[in-house]
Amino acid sequence: MTYARDERVALCALLDLTGPREPTLCEGWATLDLAAHLVLRERRPDAGVGMLGGPLAAYTRSVQRKLIERNPYPRLVQMIRSGPPRLSLFGLPGIDERANVVEFFVHHEDVRRAQPGWEPRKIDQGLSDVLWGRLGMARFILRKAPVGVELVRDGEPEPGAPGGHRVRITARARTPVVTVTGTPSELTMWVFGRTGAARVRLDGGEADVRALSAARWGL
Repeated sequence: MTYARDERVALCALLDLTGPREPTLCEGWATLDLAAHLVLRERRPDAGVGMLGGPLAAYTRSVQRKLIERNPYPRLVQMIRSGPPRLSLFGLPGIDERANVVEFFVHHEDVRRAQPGWEPRKIDQGLSDVLWGRLGMARFILRKAPVGVELVRDGEPEPGAPGGHRVRITARARTPVVTVTGTPSELTMWVFGRTGAARVRLDGGEADVRALSAARWGL
């Protein structure tokens, strides 16, 4: 098993449990819409580009609607669970782990954290390290943030200390700077726009923190 596969299996188990009409943290999407999105991403490369918006976004939405119309919810979940088809880009050796750890982690949490009374789950050290390693993409995601952004890994030894390693990522290099502190899992949720459901701490000037808190971003 890999972390991507672990998150895929856990998400599918949760989708089975919740059913198709439960809310998610993806604005406007119920669990049915999220399932169709994941099927489209791995099985319809012709429609994948439109997931980032732009002129093909309407086509992508159309393909997603048709997936919902033509496939009952349990079948969509099973298609996710079975993994990408062999001829998919995501079916190439090693691609699933590289491309899907964050995708499935975030969407797993999108379903979990949309439920009342949720609490952060215990994340093992290996997955935390993988998520931290992937947070380099924050430089692209936060490129239009209104202030500078430093991500700080919570509870880690300082560089140079026994067992220490890099604990900061400069996600947006400008001044003034707001420091966002949290565990790799919480920072991942925050960077990917789930700011209201991410347990992080923002430190900086009052106006700067307010500006960053009000900003919206995406891929």
